[in-house]
Amino acid sequence: MFLRSDSGFEQAGGTATVSFGRTLSPLPAPTAFDRFRAGLAKVDWVPDLGARIGSAEWWRGALTCTALCASAVALAPRLHPIAGTVAPPLAGAQWDEARAQSIAPLAYGANTGHRMAANDFVAPLTQTPERPSIDLSASYGAGDSFAAVLRRAGVSERDSDAAMRLVTGATALDDLKPGTQIDLTLGRRADKTVARPLDQLSFRARFDLQLSLKRVGGALALTRQVIAVDHTPLRIQGLVGSSLYRSARAAGAPAKAVESYIRAIASRLSVGHDVRSADRFDLIVEQARAATGEVQLGGLLFAGLARGGGKPLQLVKWGDGERAQWFESSGQTEQRGAMGMPVSGHITSTFGLRMHPILGILRMHKGMDIGAPWGSPIHAATDGVIQFAGRTGGYGNFVKLAGPGGIATGYGHMSRIAVRTGTRVSRGQVIGYVGSTGLSTGPHLHWEVWRNGVSVNPRTISLSSVVQLSGEALRAFRARVGSLLSVKPGGR
Repeated sequence: MFLRSDSGFEQAGGTATVSFGRTLSPLPAPTAFDRFRAGLAKVDWVPDLGARIGSAEWWRGALTCTALCASAVALAPRLHPIAGTVAPPLAGAQWDEARAQSIAPLAYGANTGHRMAANDFVAPLTQTPERPSIDLSASYGAGDSFAAVLRRAGVSERDSDAAMRLVTGATALDDLKPGTQIDLTLGRRADKTVARPLDQLSFRARFDLQLSLKRVGGALALTRQVIAVDHTPLRIQGLVGSSLYRSARAAGAPAKAVESYIRAIASRLSVGHDVRSADRFDLIVEQARAATGEVQLGGLLFAGLARGGGKPLQLVKWGDGERAQWFESSGQTEQRGAMGMPVSGHITSTFGLRMHPILGILRMHKGMDIGAPWGSPIHAATDGVIQFAGRTGGYGNFVKLAGPGGIATGYGHMSRIAVRTGTRVSRGQVIGYVGSTGLSTGPHLHWEVWRNGVSVNPRTISLSSVVQLSGEALRAFRARVGSLLSVKPGGR
């Protein structure tokens, strides 16, 4: 059973009392300060001044910002200058010593550094001193003279003439190639009114010769330095591949040698049709290797082509200068070429049917008319013997030349004939001069060609001849072929 005590709590009989709750005490009433604080907390003192511009909330934020800025300015500390000492300006010896250890810019004269006052041991210079010697390099130009090169470099006329006499006695000045560098050393001179003396001079006179001049005892002395040169030719071999030119160049052959090689084999076969990618080219070119390390490559000596399944082509250059020809290894060569124009001019009438300009009838024109100024030289188109030289019918002054292979050529309407019947002439030799004799309307050359007595078009004629070496020339040629074929690839 439950009992209620006098204090208002419920207790169970015979047991400890247990509390089931407590009374609620009322909150105190808020004061005026509390209400003020609560009101301030609800106010947004820092509103976004970019929104609701002009509203009461915005003006309140603007006033708050202004008040904060004013407070910051009012409470900022005052800065006062820091007192310091200023060094007194330098003067006298102290200023000179300070300038000696400083660097003044060019704009201010750059006149810093130590300066010593002149004393009794100082003598004024009469002129600016010069360097005791000058090293120069001059270049020998095309059409230049050795003495002129030295004079342009500042060498006196006496020294340049003396140097030229010494050099001329050692080598021919024609051997000097344009671009040759000449190193000079000019010595000290007595005054600026005279040229510096030539003390030393050195240059490569030839590929195998170095010349040096040096002043000894007041005179120039010449020193010759002979350079050993190995003339073993350079042999280059390789596959033709997709391009004969590019393959040969990639193998190390010079461009001019490759061009000569292609021209040589083109005289015997068609490069585009007969040369296959599996064929092997073989070139031998002139080579000079100096002991000083320089290498010079010259012209093509041998042109070979190993053709798969076919006879190899071996051509050797034989002869000197412009007369050199390509011979096969057997000592035989074939010369081919089109007949050249006998006079410099323009074609006025071709071979074939035409209306005769004087007779006014249609007839066969058996030659070619070449218009040229009166008196222009007429050259023989081939080698041969003059069969006729004189005046004949409508041809006027006429020359007939019997050439090789049954080819004969005729030249009409000449103003003057320069050869006689029975004389032998060479191709290109002057045989007469352009005129207008016979049936002619103006100065021109009537050029006619016969093959075995039948008139043919001069533009369709090609000349060919076979030359075979014999005797001593053939033996020398075979020795040359053997020496070239013994050269190993690489020229070592």
